[in-house]
Amino acid sequence: MKHTNPLRWISLLALATIAAAGCDSKPATNSNEVATKKPVAAPTFSLAWSEYPSWSIFGVASDAGLIDGEPGKMGSLEKKYNVDIELKLVTYDSCIALYGNSQADAVCITNIDILGPAASRKSVAIMPTSTSNGADACIASGIDSVEGLAGKTTHGLEKSVSQFCFDRCLEKAGKDPKNFPFAQMDPEQASQAFQGKAANIQSIMVWNPFVMQTLVTRPDSKVLFDSSSIPEEIIDMVVIGADSLKKPGGKDFAAAIAETFYAMNKRMTNPETMDSTLIGIGKKFANLQLDDMKKVVVQTRFYGNPSEALALFSSDKFQKETMPTVSKFCEKYGITAKPTSISFGTGAGMLDFDSSFLKAAAK
Repeated sequence: MKHTNPLRWISLLALATIAAAGCDSKPATNSNEVATKKPVAAPTFSLAWSEYPSWSIFGVASDAGLIDGEPGKMGSLEKKYNVDIELKLVTYDSCIALYGNSQADAVCITNIDILGPAASRKSVAIMPTSTSNGADACIASGIDSVEGLAGKTTHGLEKSVSQFCFDRCLEKAGKDPKNFPFAQMDPEQASQAFQGKAANIQSIMVWNPFVMQTLVTRPDSKVLFDSSSIPEEIIDMVVIGADSLKKPGGKDFAAAIAETFYAMNKRMTNPETMDSTLIGIGKKFANLQLDDMKKVVVQTRFYGNPSEALALFSSDKFQKETMPTVSKFCEKYGITAKPTSISFGTGAGMLDFDSSFLKAAAK
């Protein structure tokens, strides 16, 4: 599940150990040895992912045989690029911890949550997968306007995408977030308490599927604002460690991930495979059914082709407005001790948005 507290990976850092082993192969000494020498094994890379629509797509791709998530087994695209991809399905907290501890080569993560790990592990964002377009929302009951929310406590996950969305939507509405109290509460617990009409909880800031479930369960509730007010500010991505990209096969791994994602998106737009693909994603995302998934992919808009992804990464708004705003938010709330250096294709920053893999996929 997405948006879990990004600081928890730091506490897990001390518990993790990183093991590395290598071996050198000796050159063949005669023609018989050359003739019988086994093919070089494909290098193995890992992708940590959690249940969220544009990330669950990798689990569906494994079911479809494009990649095989188990180490030692290879799907068609792994064979094409000669890389063995291990899919690590864990909670979002664990995704961040595995990546931050260099126990995963790549991670499915947001542009907000990556700044913490990138402060200590140089990282490369190779592609956006989706953007929140209403999937994160402030829901209230008995409060009819943003003005009416002032002074009343909203419950949600602090120092996360939820609080980022909360602050940014208030700012867009011309309000000062300091006048709108935000209290720490697990999003699932917050939504359940709100749905159960707990007396002390009038408003919550949560994401799908909690948004959809809450609005159905409590018809007296309403959305005061949501992430559609801050278009393309919350970005779901795939990020690879710069150290992993430098390994033999690292760039092939990135290319295989990109082609897998876009191949699955083609299935989502093909009338013959659209419904079955959405059903597959729904099974790996809160077990949602087809009708709900059709709403989900509107509120979590996929970057379904390389051109759309390139347009985001290369836009002045994303480079000069969105990411500086994200960086300031992370520093303000202590997610990062100081601004994380960010670059766009130069490799100079601790977090680099590298469009080269998108350009290759576009060709």
